Amino acid sequence: MLNESRQGANPTSGFSLIELMTVIAVIAILALMAVPTMLDKLVKEQIVEALPLAKIVSDPVDTQWKITGKLPADNAALALPEPNKIVSNLVSSVRLEDGVIHMQFGNQANGSLRGKTLSLRPAVVEETPLVPIAWVCGFAKEPQNMKPLGTNRTDIDKQYLPLRCLS
Repeated sequence: MLNESRQGANPTSGFSLIELMTVIAVIAILALMAVPTMLDKLVKEQIVEALPLAKIVSDPVDTQWKITGKLPADNAALALPEPNKIVSNLVSSVRLEDGVIHMQFGNQANGSLRGKTLSLRPAVVEETPLVPIAWVCGFAKEPQNMKPLGTNRTDIDKQYLPLRCLS
């Protein structure tokens, strides 16, 4: 009697091993395609998260520009801490060089960023120090009628830079 009830059942119901392996292979390929995009997004987020640390240096530079019309040479010129003392979870130093802020990534930053530098150059209207400095991030273009000063030492791959740091 038990055999009679099974005779009506379809003996090929369910998935074969080959079908299951095909589905797993397709999922693995899709996952591998998504990983680089997720890595780029993570690195960009770390750069954006690190940028506010530059305010420690940019605000005093802005003030000195408004008062004297000149940019400071280095951290000591503004009585700021040494570069390796301005740090965060993602940044290992913030160095001022002729008015340009150079942030070096380290500590817990992604391996793609560790040891790399992002520069924030001051863009000014030279004959009018009253106009506030516009900070030009990485490879971004300066605002119209403003002149960027100093050297851009950004060596982070462009694929990782947020939009505000690209031209």
